[in-house]
Amino acid sequence: MTDKQPVRFGLVGFGAWGQHHAQAIAGCPDAQLAGIVARSAASQAAAKSAHPGVPVFGSVAELLSDSDVECVDIVVPSYLHHELATQVLQAGKHLLLEKPMGVSLEECDELIQLADTQGVHLAIGHELRLSSMWGLVKRMIDDGFVGDPLYALVELSRNPYRQGADGWRYDIQRVGNWILEEPIHFFDLARWYLSSCGDPLSVFATASSSQAGHPELQDNFSAIMRFPSGAYAVVSQTLCAFEHHQTIKITGTQGALWAAWSGAMDRTRHPTFSLRAFDGEQVKTVPIEKMTGELFELEDQIQVVAAAIRDGGPLHCNGHDGRWSVAMCLAAQNSVDAGQPVPISAGSR
Repeated sequence: MTDKQPVRFGLVGFGAWGQHHAQAIAGCPDAQLAGIVARSAASQAAAKSAHPGVPVFGSVAELLSDSDVECVDIVVPSYLHHELATQVLQAGKHLLLEKPMGVSLEECDELIQLADTQGVHLAIGHELRLSSMWGLVKRMIDDGFVGDPLYALVELSRNPYRQGADGWRYDIQRVGNWILEEPIHFFDLARWYLSSCGDPLSVFATASSSQAGHPELQDNFSAIMRFPSGAYAVVSQTLCAFEHHQTIKITGTQGALWAAWSGAMDRTRHPTFSLRAFDGEQVKTVPIEKMTGELFELEDQIQVVAAAIRDGGPLHCNGHDGRWSVAMCLAAQNSVDAGQPVPISAGSR
């Protein structure tokens, strides 16, 4: 893409994570930060200071009135995703939408249909797929290193969630449920890793809350998801711990993989990480060619979306994948509430 004009991105949201998206866009040689939408006066001032010369708007409608904006990156609270994504797609712009894609399957279906009708790309922000380490795990599975996959564990231990603007993340009416907030990444990875095992069939989940008076804020969560081949995945998270530590373990008929990542926060640029592999006889450490962490994956995500727009390259995660992630999380919440396994048949479409 070096001989082509950069893709002009508009950004909606300039909060804690939106600022990192802005940096990723501005730092991508194949992208240009062409506008920022920030709600509050303080956020608008921060955006102007961090990115002088980039137009800053108070509404999505103002951004969309710029015909030169080709793609919009939405980084706002979950309950606003559907409304703002609909405006962007109706304007005929390509869309990069932070997870979750929606807080219901109906919202997901509407966005998929609208993107198809408009003939634009709909990318969902499951950027962990682009990790130099988590992605290498996927390639090794697909290359047959573990044989037929039998088991996947995707686990996170971390600090409590940040409140978010106006405390939205701690308001269940606006967040939907906490499984949609971060475990959704891990459901996506589990389904991705076990894709050769067929679409997931059911999930059995349990959760608890450490917050007195708020049982809906389930900061401890675990689920077992079953696949047609007999393989299963365990997705587990606690927000009652410290720092940010993620582990993935995959076992199969011929070998096993164990990947781990640790940082003071999810946004650190100086993490520790490792990938170890067992081929049935010996254990080896697998070299990771590139630094890994969500900030680095955000940068790769912008590059991938820009390449899809300019060159027709593949998206790392499309709308149908995003819908599956929401379907798995909603089924998991239903299982927590019911205290029994729940089918995930709604995930297929």
